[in-house]
Amino acid sequence: MLRKIFAAITLSTIFANMPSFAQEAVDLAQIDAADSGDTAWILSSTALVLLMTLPGLALFYGGLVRSKNFLSVLIQCGAVAAIASILWVIVGYTLAFGDVSNGIIGGGNAWMLIVLGNVRDGLLIPESTFAIFQMAFAVITPALMVGAWVERARFGWVVAFCALWGLIVYAPVAHWVWGGGWLAEIGVVDFAGGIVVHTTAGVSALVAAMLVGKRTGWPKSMMLPHSPALTFVGAALLWVGWFGFNGGSAVAANDDASSAILNTHLAASVASLVWILIEKIKIGKPTTVGWATGAIAGLATITPAALNVSAGGAIVIGLLAAIICYFAIGLVKNKMKIDDSLDVFAVHGVGGMLGSLLVAFLMSESFGGVGYGDDGSMMGQFVIQIIGIGSVALWSAFGSVLLALAISMVIPMRVSEDDERDGLDIANHGERAWDLDS
Repeated sequence: MLRKIFAAITLSTIFANMPSFAQEAVDLAQIDAADSGDTAWILSSTALVLLMTLPGLALFYGGLVRSKNFLSVLIQCGAVAAIASILWVIVGYTLAFGDVSNGIIGGGNAWMLIVLGNVRDGLLIPESTFAIFQMAFAVITPALMVGAWVERARFGWVVAFCALWGLIVYAPVAHWVWGGGWLAEIGVVDFAGGIVVHTTAGVSALVAAMLVGKRTGWPKSMMLPHSPALTFVGAALLWVGWFGFNGGSAVAANDDASSAILNTHLAASVASLVWILIEKIKIGKPTTVGWATGAIAGLATITPAALNVSAGGAIVIGLLAAIICYFAIGLVKNKMKIDDSLDVFAVHGVGGMLGSLLVAFLMSESFGGVGYGDDGSMMGQFVIQIIGIGSVALWSAFGSVLLALAISMVIPMRVSEDDERDGLDIANHGERAWDLDS
């Protein structure tokens, strides 16, 4: 009888513990498995970020140039996107996100993506998904610089410069901030690219504009955009794509992604309205190009802070983005006399740096932000942000000067005066956007 009672107790104990055994088996099985929802969101975000470059940025910039240079802008954006994608797979990803070596550059373990984990460390998505999402960032960042040299840069020089720039300037900075490098170690905050994307591209664009030189006749000759309608459509595509840019940077389909998208939309909305209000005050009427430029300024400025600030903080960022970027355009063109043709530095560079500074204040819990952690403080974070911005700006300027001059020894930077007068659609590609004589 006692034997039967003991057996019954033993069996009941085993069955009672079976759920925990089963749960442990499931947990072990899922350690190396991706979350399908997160993966689907990041793949969708990758498509949205690529939409920003092709066709968003291409149309945004294309509408701002004269008609005789429209196709040259499109092919520059397209060629840069293609070469950046190929080089990212070959070596860019491993330089940015390979095994950490010394805090400066990633290890070479993942060249040609030959060694990728089933999931990216610390995430619930396949490393291949993470790699192609980051590839979309590596595509749009050099393409942003196209706006600085439109209408006079030689096509071959543009492609060569952007290709090498992505490896020598962009990839190391991505490692410093997002790949576990030295800026990540000191605590720099850059959620989606105010430093990695907009500071690098903005500063490099300013340097390139100075090296390439002014457009013939600038600033005395009127060089009006040939199609504000295309610029508006391009800006709208950029706005929508930015939801993947910032929302996807949460690297999960969760509340962080929702907060980032909400803040992105609010900053762009405020900045676009404030920009056209400034135009109304300054020139007497709002413009389509002004609305589009204001929206992009707001989007660039919220990027480093989209996850870290509250909705109210995003509104403040949008307001300041419009005011400061608007007057930065006048400073660059009227005071500094630099022909940054489509205002890459004043909008993207200044916006990215501004947002990277503002996050130090607006991430405070007093303003509804995420806070600084146990050991952080507002002024401490501000100093860290200055170190991050300053070091990246210096590296971008230095690397861009060396690359631009070195490549120009093989491929001249500028087209001839005759080609510039005729337009790059004919000079570089033997075609027009349309027949102006018909």
